[in-house]
Amino acid sequence: MKRETKPSILMLSIHGYVAAEPELGKPDTGGQVVFVLELAKRFARLGYKVDLVTRRFDKQPEMDRLNPNLRVWRIPFGGKGFIRKEDMHGLLRDFVTNFMAEAKHRGLRYDVVSSHYWDAGWAGQRIAEELRIPHVHTPHSLGTWKSRDMKGSREEVERIYRFTERIEKEFLVYRNCDHVIATTEQQCELLEADYGIPRSHITLIPPGIDEQRFTPVMPSRLQEIRERLDFGAHDVYCVGRAATNKGIDLLIASLPSLRALVPDARLKLAIGADSERDRERVEQWQGLSRELGVADAVQWIGYVPDEEMADYYRAAGVFALSSRYEPFGMTAIEAMACGTPTVVTTHGGLHEAVDFGTHALFADPKEPGEFAALLAMPMRHERLHERLSVEGARFSRRQFGWTGIARRTLAVFDRYRGIYEVPDEFPEVIP
Repeated sequence: MKRETKPSILMLSIHGYVAAEPELGKPDTGGQVVFVLELAKRFARLGYKVDLVTRRFDKQPEMDRLNPNLRVWRIPFGGKGFIRKEDMHGLLRDFVTNFMAEAKHRGLRYDVVSSHYWDAGWAGQRIAEELRIPHVHTPHSLGTWKSRDMKGSREEVERIYRFTERIEKEFLVYRNCDHVIATTEQQCELLEADYGIPRSHITLIPPGIDEQRFTPVMPSRLQEIRERLDFGAHDVYCVGRAATNKGIDLLIASLPSLRALVPDARLKLAIGADSERDRERVEQWQGLSRELGVADAVQWIGYVPDEEMADYYRAAGVFALSSRYEPFGMTAIEAMACGTPTVVTTHGGLHEAVDFGTHALFADPKEPGEFAALLAMPMRHERLHERLSVEGARFSRRQFGWTGIARRTLAVFDRYRGIYEVPDEFPEVIP
C-alpha cells in the first residue's frame, strides 16, 4: 500500500528574535513568536515537514534544527542589525528575492505558505504566487484597530508606527491570500467592517498553550515558589513588552483603588525593555507610580527566563491583562492554565471566550476603579478565587491545547492544497 506523503509547510514570521529558544521580552519578540513556534512544533509532531523562515541578523546562525521535521531558517536582508517591524516596508522585496534564490538553489518544494503578521503576509503572497501554492495568512493584530487606540498626536503616531502604509499592505494581503485565520471573533468582525473581507474568507482559530508545561501545582509547592520569588497571595502579576498598547500605565493607575480594597496588594511587572524607547516608557511609568504614591508597591522584575515563566504565573494572587488593545492574550491563557485567577481587558478577544465569574473576570482597564474592583474580588472572596483557579485551568487546557489548534489549522490548509498545480503535460507558457 502506498504511503501518503505529508505536505511540506513554509511558515513565515519575519520580525523579532525567532529561534528554537526565543528570548522573550526582546524587541518585537513576544506572544506571536511563541504562537508560531508552538504551532510549528505541533505540525512537526503530526508528521509534517516545516521550514519556519525569519530574518537573519545579530550574528545569528543560518539555521536551528529543532527535530527531523522542523527547522528555523534565517534569510539575511536589510543589514546586520535589528529592524523594527514598522520599518520593514522597503526591505520586504529583498527578503522575497533572497528566499526564492535560496529555495530554488536547494530544490525545495512546499505545499502551502502560512504567514504571520502583515510583513510576512506581504512577502508570503509573492512567494506563494511564484511557487504556485496556496497562501493562508494569520494577522495576529490589525492596523485599523491598533491605530485607533494609540496615544499621542496623529502625526507622531504615524511617524513612529506608519499605520497608513501598514493598513494598505494588510488590505492587499487579506484580499489576495487564499484564506485568513483570525484568532478572535473581534478580528473577524474588523476584517469585515474595516477591510471588506467576506466572512467566508475567514476562519476563527484561537491560539494554543503548551498544556504539559502550564499547569497548577500542589499547595506546598506553590508556597515554595512564592517564597523563592518573593510573591504574596495579594500580588498582581503582569508580563509583556514595554509597549504603549500593553496598558502598563493603566494597571499602575488602578493600584491606588486596589490598595483601598486590599491594603497589602502589590504589582509585580515583568516588562521587557531592551531599546532606548522602551526604557524611556518604563521611566515614565515609574514616574507615574511615584505621582500616585504607590511606587513602593510596584516591583519591576524585568526579563523572566522562559523556564521560569510558569512559576511566575503560579506565584501571583491574580494575573492582569490590562492592554489597550490585545488580539487575544496568550499570557492570560497561560496564567489561567497555571491555576491563577485572571482579570482580562475588554479591549480584545479573550473576554468574548470566557464565562465571567467561572473561567475568568474581565473589566475595562481605562476605568481604574472598575479594573481595581475586579482585581480585588478573587483576593477578598475565597470561593471565587477557588472557582476561577480550578475552572480557569480546565477551560484553558481543554480549549487552547496546541495539538488541537494545529489540527484545526491543517484542516484549513487541506482545503486549498493543490489548487494551483499545473499538469506536467501543460507547458509553462502558452505559445
